[in-house]
Amino acid sequence: MPQFFLNKRLIILLVSIIVLVALIGFSLRERDSISWPEQFVKDMVGFGQSIVSKPVNFTGDIIDNVKDIQNTYTENEKLKSRLDELVKLETQVRDLKQDNEELRDVLKKKEDLRSYDTIQATVIARNPDHWQELITIDKGEVNGIKSDMAVISSAGLIGKVKSVNEFSSTVELISTNNTKNRISTVIQGKQDINGWIEGYDSDKKEILVKRIPNDLKVEKGSKVITSGLGGVFPKGLVVGEVKEVKPDQYGLTQTAYVKPAADFYHLEHVMVIDREMKGVSDSQAEEETGEEEQ
Repeated sequence: MPQFFLNKRLIILLVSIIVLVALIGFSLRERDSISWPEQFVKDMVGFGQSIVSKPVNFTGDIIDNVKDIQNTYTENEKLKSRLDELVKLETQVRDLKQDNEELRDVLKKKEDLRSYDTIQATVIARNPDHWQELITIDKGEVNGIKSDMAVISSAGLIGKVKSVNEFSSTVELISTNNTKNRISTVIQGKQDINGWIEGYDSDKKEILVKRIPNDLKVEKGSKVITSGLGGVFPKGLVVGEVKEVKPDQYGLTQTAYVKPAADFYHLEHVMVIDREMKGVSDSQAEEETGEEEQ
């Protein structure tokens, strides 16, 4: 009996395999129509897919729309901020342009405090006893050099012409301790601060910029340039960088210790500043003559 059931199971397995192979072969052959069980199964599967896909697609569309709205809102905010900045810049440009035109009309200037010509010169002598005070250059009166003209190197301000000969001139460096050698300067920062070069600390090898109001804060590392006031030194000549600030003995003003931009020890080629600007002066004279004739 067990042997009979064992054979029966084997027979059923074989019959099932044969039926399965027959169904596969039947489904793979080309037909113009499918059987109703296949049609029923396909219809049920398609109906289920449509039921599931519609909510899924709807939810996906909603998520995409929300993301698009968020991106649009973010881009809109950025554009608004840029438009606000653009309006501010346009307003500032208009104000600055108007102020510039008004100031030029009031002053009737054809040149500003930065305008100057340069005369190239070479250092030809230096007294060892006054190494940090005086140098002699190879340009003199015949070259248009005059007393008190500013002198610079490629790095920055070094001094001014002290005396002039026919073919040479003597330059007094700002590293001298001559307190009468005063130069108006501007310490750059959030708020520009005016001061005067009055002396030189030979130990620290730093320029002394004095008469700085005590209530103004001078930041270390601030750049120092000439102010252009006084008619000798044009505006914008580099002097150096603030290294230290100390109050005076009475606490009323401050003194800034400035590291010079130029190397006073090694000087070979220098430039003498000519602020007369002959070309501009001649054109101004012609305009004034024309106005008088009218």
